[in-house]
Amino acid sequence: MRIYDRDLSGTAAAESGRSQETQKADREATTTSSQAGTPTGDRVELSSGLASVSRALAAYGSDRASQVQQLTAQVQSGTYQPDSLAISRGMVAQALGGGVS
Repeated sequence: MRIYDRDLSGTAAAESGRSQETQKADREATTTSSQAGTPTGDRVELSSGLASVSRALAAYGSDRASQVQQLTAQVQSGTYQPDSLAISRGMVAQALGGGVS
C-alpha cells in the first residue's frame, strides 16, 4: 500500500516511509517462507494448564447439556415437578445480593 501525500513533512513523512519499509519486509518474509515450504501466518501454543481448563469446561458443557435435555424431556412429558420452596429461596437470596443456599 502506498500513500502519496505531497503535504507530508517532518515526522509524518518519516513515519510514512518507515511504514512502507515494514510492509516491504513483511512481503519479502512471506515470499521467502512460502518458497521454503513453511506455512505463513500466526501460531499459538497453549500451556498444559490451559488444556486442562479447556477439558474441564468441555466436560461441564456436556454435563449441562445433558441436564437441560433431561429437564426438557420431563417438561414435555408433564412429569417435571419444580421445588417451589428452593426456587423462592434462590430468588430472594439473589435479590438481596447473597448466594443461593
